[in-house]
Amino acid sequence: MTDALLTACNLTKQFRSGTQRVPVLDDISLELSRGGSLALTGRSGSGKSTLLNILCGLEAPDAGSVRVLGQQFEGTASNARIESRWATLRRQQIGVVFQEANLMPALSLLDNVRLRARLAGQDQENSQDWLARLDIGELAHRYPDQVSGGQRQRAALAMAFAMKPSLILADEPTGSLDRHTAEAVIEQLFELQSRYGCGLVLATHDSELAARCGQRLDLGHLSRD
Repeated sequence: MTDALLTACNLTKQFRSGTQRVPVLDDISLELSRGGSLALTGRSGSGKSTLLNILCGLEAPDAGSVRVLGQQFEGTASNARIESRWATLRRQQIGVVFQEANLMPALSLLDNVRLRARLAGQDQENSQDWLARLDIGELAHRYPDQVSGGQRQRAALAMAFAMKPSLILADEPTGSLDRHTAEAVIEQLFELQSRYGCGLVLATHDSELAARCGQRLDLGHLSRD
């Protein structure tokens, strides 16, 4: 287990709804090797987004532990030092791709990619190349509100790969795209993930897409995201 890129052990999470405690994750464990891929499946509200947020430190579990890139995080423990460790991992080694592209509206697509590369300590000179590989090189100087949703999502993937991450966490990255665009984006995601050998955890409701991953974890028996 110590050689794994990512492990999670006995993760539990509940949310409060009025006076009720609603279980979201119940004793979830997983392991991902370097270069491996894992699909998180289940209906909407089954806990996929919550689990991804825990795996990158945006939320804390009620119980359990996460070990990622050699760093151990236990349960609800939270302080400035732990938050700083998580922030450094997200900035330098964990690429997070949300359902909606998380771009800075005041920056062009190219500058968004350059910023992500610089924060990760990577060469900004390849930023244009990343956009070109994702077929939006000609849109480099446009702003997020000047391009389509699919083009913004490709820019988000370019940002993730420009940081040369060890791990990518993608939360329904094509959920809002038309099927043709979604298929193209997914092909590019898997091609680049394979080429550069980073780990991938992909939340999806698409069974065909899940089948392309090396592992699958079904959260369908749980109740709420």
